[in-house]
Amino acid sequence: MFSPELSTSSYRSNVRAQGQILLLENEQPWREILSLALEEQGYRVIVVSDGRDALPTIQNPTSSFVEFPLNLMIMDSINGLDLCRMLRHQGNSVPILIIGLQESANNSAFYLEAGADDYLTKPFGIREFLARCRALMRRQRLPELSAPVMLQYKDVILYPEECRVLLRGEEVKLSPKQFRLLELFMSYPRRVWSREQLLDMIWGQDFIGDSKTVDVHIRWLREKLEINPSKPEYIITVRGFGYRLG
Repeated sequence: MFSPELSTSSYRSNVRAQGQILLLENEQPWREILSLALEEQGYRVIVVSDGRDALPTIQNPTSSFVEFPLNLMIMDSINGLDLCRMLRHQGNSVPILIIGLQESANNSAFYLEAGADDYLTKPFGIREFLARCRALMRRQRLPELSAPVMLQYKDVILYPEECRVLLRGEEVKLSPKQFRLLELFMSYPRRVWSREQLLDMIWGQDFIGDSKTVDVHIRWLREKLEINPSKPEYIITVRGFGYRLG
């Protein structure tokens, strides 16, 4: 865990390079194991045990000794659902990893729909945990300097730098994954993407999970865009291959 006494120039430089992570975990053994594993990788870890304690850091992370924002938020499933909804409603796009118990795994879709980027079920290996953390932070750091000002397809307008989508003149609220999927499709209209390619591009090569994750997010994206999701006009299924735009 971070201590103010460690705030030297060399420490700040190393943390800036590696990343700053908020770990919200209500079980002490897991807090200690995960924070230690992250710190050994060079990350600065802010550890809290309750969602109410996490709010000051989430709302104003640059006040916590180090002058740069959070790169990743890791939350237990008890606190994560409401916090995800609140943060995404406020426009906070920091990646969120939810960790939960086996009995809550069947409800992982609720967390993903609320805005979480990934869900990991206890018990899990530290190697898998770190791989998922790296993948989420790597995608956050992808350069956007060459991003176009606007992408348009039919009645959909997407502003990459603003993370904003308009559908028939009305703003549409998309989760980070839904936005990235739509941005990829609109950047390469009519190109067919397989599930595996979409997993690599959006979730990252370190993602460990079922390719059906793609189908779930495509379904949610269609529900946001299509007049009739069962007969889509925007995100088209190419049977035997994958998905394309239009």
